[in-house]
Amino acid sequence: MATDVFAAIDLGSYELEMKIYEMSQKKGVKQIDHVRHRIDLGTETYATGQISAYHMDELIRILTDYNKIMEGYGVTRYQAYATSALRETRDNDTVLELLRQRTGIEIDIISNSEQRFLDYKSVALNNERFFKFLEKPTAIVDVGGGSIQISLFDNDTLVTTQQLRLGVLRLYSTMQHIQPPHSKYPMLVRELVESQLNVFAKMHLKDRKVENVILLDDYVSPVLQRVNLGMDEKSYASARVFVDYIGTLAGKSLTDTAKKLGLAQDNIMLMYVSGLLLSNILSVLNAETIWAPGGTLCDGIAFEYAERKRFLRSSHNFEQDIVACAQNISRRYMGSKSRSETLQTIALNIFDSMKKIHGLTKRDRLLLQICTILHDCGKYISMVNLGDCSYNIIMSTEIIGLSHLERSIVANVVRFNHDDFEYYKDGGYRFHGIDHDAYLTIAKLTAILRIANGLDRTHKQKFKNVKVAVKDKELEITVDTMADISLEKGLFGQRGGFFEQVYGLRPVIRQKRF
Repeated sequence: MATDVFAAIDLGSYELEMKIYEMSQKKGVKQIDHVRHRIDLGTETYATGQISAYHMDELIRILTDYNKIMEGYGVTRYQAYATSALRETRDNDTVLELLRQRTGIEIDIISNSEQRFLDYKSVALNNERFFKFLEKPTAIVDVGGGSIQISLFDNDTLVTTQQLRLGVLRLYSTMQHIQPPHSKYPMLVRELVESQLNVFAKMHLKDRKVENVILLDDYVSPVLQRVNLGMDEKSYASARVFVDYIGTLAGKSLTDTAKKLGLAQDNIMLMYVSGLLLSNILSVLNAETIWAPGGTLCDGIAFEYAERKRFLRSSHNFEQDIVACAQNISRRYMGSKSRSETLQTIALNIFDSMKKIHGLTKRDRLLLQICTILHDCGKYISMVNLGDCSYNIIMSTEIIGLSHLERSIVANVVRFNHDDFEYYKDGGYRFHGIDHDAYLTIAKLTAILRIANGLDRTHKQKFKNVKVAVKDKELEITVDTMADISLEKGLFGQRGGFFEQVYGLRPVIRQKRF
């Protein structure tokens, strides 16, 4: 039976971490080593946008050591990701190339939405309690160095997710700049965070009740796993008791606190700032219980790899969370649910009927589904400049689980559903960061969405059943309806022209009266 030795590397804002796992279909996923090294990149890059020569030398040394460890374990596959510290480095392409040349390790920078999705998946690794929690009104609070993400769930469904630039390192850097006494930290942190948290609550909480908070972070979680705070089991805490406990730390020395908790003294102030931030979040959410399962980004990377290779299966549909996020965005901008459902049915039917022709992937099918959900979000701003406004909304709104490139693909497909198609050689600014393969995906998905849109041109959902078949050089679309579809047939040719240009097939409508 096949066994993989897999390494996950997280180049974070404050730490460089690697975990090595053994994976098989029989035994699932087993962690066999965990190494970590503190390196404070975030404070530097958030302030200057650059990584110093000193830190570059340190990165090269650590990654070289990690490569030797991987060789020692016979690692067959690895994935290395960098997060916000490198995302906010101005010359990150040069940095990544230098690291690759000097250490042999390829590192990819992931977007905030990808990072949060992996953090979220990290809890699912060897932790079935996670899914029980999500059945109740729950917030996942993911605290990073540069920002936090608050994701609200109810009945195992993602309700909303929002990023706030309230990361621990950002707050700590501000405190270092002000240099207040420790006794003033609670007041100052509250003043720094309350405006953003109040806006979040006003827009997304309303009358929603949040019972539980699942905490993902590097600083408070180790404390909750060591100290019993009002619950029968460690790693869980009563929200009220937790807030009181953090309040008692203000007057204690760093050395005594570090010794009592068994934590590095260097991390105590970051833990304290993170605890104050979390106390304010708990207050806004009015939550009762907090749980710190202790997952890391490396666990999320391993979970995703194991899921892809079918070493494990999850009872939770993570792909549906991406769809739910898009649906929430559509509702926010008053999108038509019935219209998007009609478009989705037709577009995915066309996609599935052309698998042997379009050469697109299952992931591309998901992107097309998201396009149908967000197809009209721009009308909230302008009915005239629908394409441009839709593009700007999508590019300005995070969709958890999608990379920046995938979001660009969705935004452009939605734009070209309404506006004239732009060609790659013309070099439009919206194609910045889009390679030739992604451009072809945009063209293929646009062609399908335009056809689906053309079949429901009047927005009256006239068709009860749509069947699609490829015959010779035609895409034959048979619709069951007694309605008059003269308008759809008359205008179909305008949208069919681009489809024929992309696929070499002429779309035709056949009406079947039932």
